[in-house]
Amino acid sequence: MAKPASSRCNLDCRYCFYIDKPTQPEMDDVTLETFIRQHIAAQPGSEVMFAWQGGEPTLCGIDFFRRVVTLQKHYGEGKKIHNAFQTNGILLNDEWCQFLHDNGWLVGISLDGPTELHDAYRVNRSGKPTHHKVVDAIARLRKHQVEFNLLVVVNSLNSQRPGQMYRYLRQLGTPFLQFIPLVEYDEKGELTAESVPSQAWGTFLNCVFDIWVREDIGRVFVQLFDSTLGVWCGHPAQMCSLSSTCGHAFALEANGDLYQCDHYVHSDFRLGNIHRTSLSELNASPCAAAFGQSKRTTLSAECQACSLLRFCHGDCPKHRDSSSGKSAICGGYSAFFNHTAPHMRVMRDLLKQHRSPMELMAMLR
Repeated sequence: MAKPASSRCNLDCRYCFYIDKPTQPEMDDVTLETFIRQHIAAQPGSEVMFAWQGGEPTLCGIDFFRRVVTLQKHYGEGKKIHNAFQTNGILLNDEWCQFLHDNGWLVGISLDGPTELHDAYRVNRSGKPTHHKVVDAIARLRKHQVEFNLLVVVNSLNSQRPGQMYRYLRQLGTPFLQFIPLVEYDEKGELTAESVPSQAWGTFLNCVFDIWVREDIGRVFVQLFDSTLGVWCGHPAQMCSLSSTCGHAFALEANGDLYQCDHYVHSDFRLGNIHRTSLSELNASPCAAAFGQSKRTTLSAECQACSLLRFCHGDCPKHRDSSSGKSAICGGYSAFFNHTAPHMRVMRDLLKQHRSPMELMAMLR
């Protein structure tokens, strides 16, 4: 995950975890070329994925990303290059959307629901609402036929309206939705007021699932639902937060510093700098391996004995309470996994019979 604009952003979201973190200058051409060359060389397969995030990556300007494409072609070695681009959408105009379409980039748009729910937390630097600008950006993406998904931060406010949220999001023109729970701790180790309470997280997921399972199987793809069904079918979780180990989902700062994870961008988790040590070497380092395994080795005794462990593996370490060692939203996840189990089991069995899980909707009718 590359952060070419570091943590710079043109919004002032009330829950942003980058607040008060130091910002690097924009990534220079030498660092950009070094990263692209090393990242392609480090991939053993025939396809390479680049993920661009921030802060807000559009602040680097469209010419920066034109250089990205040029460098990827130069160092591509015949490999197929994919790019994913996460943005708040505020600066996406027709020129940006044409570029994204022409180069086949996947765009993740941050949107936290309809106007009153999104604008409660996501405002610009002047404190003005931004929902209308995000919706305009989505319309441009659709006009230019850019593939996009919606990234939704579920917080203490919008979690109270699951049905309204889901029905609003699914009519915006993409079948791909990601729900990201807001779990942030303050300096006292207590959850912030904006964080989604555990019970609310579970209720939100269950209400959305109950609509989806009756109306939208095979038409709307909710990342958590897909991942959970995959686990029922014997596959690993698709989401890093629910995987058995962490690691190797690095965050690259604009100056070339590489960190273990985007949620751990501070000195204790700095692996090195790509100007001095290659990505391949940093990826294979003992520190990277130890960080990945620590998610498993630091599991609480309660988590280790839990019948639902295979679905969540204790959740993201960032979400774990320092006193109990359990995720702050453990109860919400438990409610979701238990509530959805009967339907997940039926969909699993349909797949085993080489039938479509969509048949479940007819059964429920």
